[in-house]
Amino acid sequence: MCHQTVSLVARHLEANGLPSVIVGSARDVVEHCGVARFVFTDFPLGNPCGHPWRRDMQREVVGAALRLLETASGPRTTLVAPYAWKDDPGWRERYNRVDPADRGRLIALGEERRRLRGEAKRRKMSRAFSPAR
Repeated sequence: MCHQTVSLVARHLEANGLPSVIVGSARDVVEHCGVARFVFTDFPLGNPCGHPWRRDMQREVVGAALRLLETASGPRTTLVAPYAWKDDPGWRERYNRVDPADRGRLIALGEERRRLRGEAKRRKMSRAFSPAR
């Protein structure tokens, strides 16, 4: 989910008396929104609690968020999780990078996906407006 949207929802919840903690990786966005409590995990988007299938790491991140909920000394408290993404300092440079040689294939895949979604939508609309039998 969008970090900005979640942050603004958290601000609304806080303003109405419901404490919240955000766990995420878009530090600049979340801190700009001014959430009360934030656990920053320097991981690729979509992996806020850690590596897939690493329950130990995920439990630690969630535990840190719950402890922050109990112990934050004031608003706009950010806790930096002490983990690295798969011990690979170069992941950020490669994350979502498209090799120019692969660009054409990816464009074709996207166009095909949009075509199929459009066809499915048209079929659904035609069924919705066809006379009942």
